[in-house]
Amino acid sequence: MKLLLMLTKLILFISILIMIISTILSKKSNYDKEKISPFECGFNPKNNYRNTFSIQFFLIAIIFLIFDVEITLLLPLILTVNSSNLSVWFTLVTYFILILILGLLYEWKFGALDWLN
Repeated sequence: MKLLLMLTKLILFISILIMIISTILSKKSNYDKEKISPFECGFNPKNNYRNTFSIQFFLIAIIFLIFDVEITLLLPLILTVNSSNLSVWFTLVTYFILILILGLLYEWKFGALDWLN
């Protein structure tokens, strides 16, 4: 019992010592001018820190994420074509692609895909 208690204290001491040493060694001693700036992209923000990205970039990123998720939803449909009723499967895929095309036309109509402006 005494040996177990001593071994537990030794393990606790070694683990605390390792945590303290790793904390000391992981601290960065020299801070780069670029690393402590608000943005690491090479320019200094002059007026407002929040307006660095345009709304157009944000919309393009959202459109990409939407269509990326839609692709991941379409892939399982391809795998289930053999094990499901073909008419139900075809109707489901047709509605799904129709919704995607209508969403694309809606974004096109309101200028979300106009990248030059």
